[in-house]
Amino acid sequence: MKPLKFEQSTDMSKERQMPHSVLVIDDEPQMLKLLRLILEKKGYRVYVAAKGEEGILEAAQRRPDLIILDLLLPDISGIAVIQRIREWSQIPILVLSAVDQEKEKVQALDSGADDYLTKPFGDEELMARMRVLFRRLQPQECLQVFRTDGLEVDLVNRRVFFNKKEIHLTATEYSILRLLVRHAGKVLTHRQILQEIWGPHSVEQVHYLRVYMARLREKIEENSMQPKLLLTEPGIGYRLMILDPADTASK
Repeated sequence: MKPLKFEQSTDMSKERQMPHSVLVIDDEPQMLKLLRLILEKKGYRVYVAAKGEEGILEAAQRRPDLIILDLLLPDISGIAVIQRIREWSQIPILVLSAVDQEKEKVQALDSGADDYLTKPFGDEELMARMRVLFRRLQPQECLQVFRTDGLEVDLVNRRVFFNKKEIHLTATEYSILRLLVRHAGKVLTHRQILQEIWGPHSVEQVHYLRVYMARLREKIEENSMQPKLLLTEPGIGYRLMILDPADTASK
C-alpha cells in the first residue's frame, strides 16, 4: 500500500535533507537491540533509553521526530512518560508494548499517545505506523485538501466528495470527519472525539458517536457494513485510514 500525501503549500513540500530520528524507550536490552537494528537498516537515526526518566531527558535534549515507548518501565510508567512529555511537546509517540488490555490502550491514547502497537509486532506494520506519524510532522495549516480512496475533503471550502460526487453532511457529521482528517491514520478515542465535538460534559455519551459514525459510513463508504475508510478500534475509538486509490481499485 503506497502512502498518500496531503496537498500542501510549495514551501512545505520540500523533502527533509536529514533522516528522521527516533527515540526508543524500553527496558528490555534485546528489544532495544532489535529496534535499533530494524530502524537503522531503514535509515533512521536511533537514540535509546532504558528508563522513563532517562527517556524524558533524552526527548528534551535530542528532540527526536518520533518516540517509540514501552508502557512497562522500571522507574515510572509509560503513561507518566507520555503525560510528562505532553506538558512541553507534541512529538509523535507510538506505544509499543506487550500490554494488550483495552483499558491500558485507551489510557495511553487519552494521555497523548498517537498510536498503539502490541508486541510481538511485524516489521512492516511498525514501519507503516511510523510513516503515518511522520506525515503528521507537517504543519496542519498547510492541509487544504485530503484525498484517499475516492474520498475528497476540501477543508477550505468545507465540501466533501465521494467518487467525484458531492456529499451533503450535517454540521456535526462534517465536524467529526474534519477531526478525523486532521488526525488521519491515528486512532482517536471515543473520549477525544466526544470532547472535541460535543464538549467535556458529553465524554461518556458513546452512543451519540456510534450513531453519527454509522451515518458517515453510509455516505462515504462503498459498503457501510464493511468499511475501509472509517475503521472501528473495538472498545477504543475510530481511525480514518489513508489508502491509495490505485491499490484499493485493483482489489
